[in-house]
Amino acid sequence: MRQPPTEVSHYDKEDVEDQQPNCRGSGRPRHAAVVSLRIAVPKLRNLPPNAKIVVYGHTDNLPVGPGLQQQGIPDNLVLSTRRAADVVTYLISQGVPAASISAKGFGDTRPVASNDTPQGRAQNRRIEITIQGPG
Repeated sequence: MRQPPTEVSHYDKEDVEDQQPNCRGSGRPRHAAVVSLRIAVPKLRNLPPNAKIVVYGHTDNLPVGPGLQQQGIPDNLVLSTRRAADVVTYLISQGVPAASISAKGFGDTRPVASNDTPQGRAQNRRIEITIQGPG
């Protein structure tokens, strides 16, 4: 039985702009996201062996900027996939079994809010962690 997604963190394209005005997007989690992940780690570490964890990455619909393009991130699908993969790497480093966890990016294809406002775009830039199977 699949449990509903548990939103764990948001990645914010705007965060990088504070330090690098010409760079849209970031593959690095904000401090608040890391704190949220730390809270989730004990539960994820202690799931039954047959439980599968899937980390889904999402973005808003704004195009990635030249800074990310120079890093080999041409679009939001790749950005969301890298964000999800970064979370998977972090969770594995914290003891979550690598065999039980995977990452998938959806880019801007599954918004939860309108991309017409900054608040809506912020809601769409997110990571969701789901537990599939017993857990």
